[in-house]
Amino acid sequence: MSELPDFHSALVYLINADSARATLPFQRANRAEQYATAFWFDELVKETAEGAVVRQYLVTAGEPTRVETAEITLRQELCSPAMSAEKVAMTGFAEGWIHLGDLGVAVMPDTALYAYAARKGWSWTTDEITDGVAATEEDIAALDGTPVPAYLLGHPVDAENGAREQALVVGEIVRTDEDGVRWVGTLPQGCVGAPVFIGAGLGENSFKLVCVGVALPGEGPHPIATFDRIRAALLAIAPERRGDVPATAAEPRSAVPKRRWWRRRG
Repeated sequence: MSELPDFHSALVYLINADSARATLPFQRANRAEQYATAFWFDELVKETAEGAVVRQYLVTAGEPTRVETAEITLRQELCSPAMSAEKVAMTGFAEGWIHLGDLGVAVMPDTALYAYAARKGWSWTTDEITDGVAATEEDIAALDGTPVPAYLLGHPVDAENGAREQALVVGEIVRTDEDGVRWVGTLPQGCVGAPVFIGAGLGENSFKLVCVGVALPGEGPHPIATFDRIRAALLAIAPERRGDVPATAAEPRSAVPKRRWWRRRG
């Protein structure tokens, strides 16, 4: 692995400060299989004087979502009022996801998840990968074939007790014309579907945090579905499928105040 950059500690701090509450572990219920990580993403629809208008999704790799009943681990920091870590079963799990063409990525509009929390008497208190952090075409094009230090925020499976604690896994990514972007290094069980980050240099010892995309299953270096392609695929989702009401209006569900990408919501 190439030497980690001087801003390694700063990147670790930013990822944990800004995105620690963005991830959610899940697996096939009652079976030790189909372990994966999902994460919240805010698709930017437009900017207004009041703030950024966003459409929110849960994002992950497509293959692990193809189960009828899933077991999701809720961490106490994701819920208000706070609860102890709890495993909940969601039936009809596969039907709730929209698969983005052949990208290997699935998204779930936030409608069902917010409705679930409301029925149980609590609300979500999450971080989200914002559109400003998600990679653009220019960010991906800047990956020139040289391995780049990368950071995956996922939920590995504890071999002894099956626990799904969050971990920041360090590896590398590389982009080639033949294979696209790939994760080079160990991808622990349970981390398929997790977001992958890099620090993109801006010159003069400055950088920006970039979420390159979603770690996918595969042999050898694992493919990454990059956010430039994910963003384009989201635009093709029919309004009625992404939860907009009425379908003809294509108006997003929420407007949220702007917040700087490096600051965590309190």
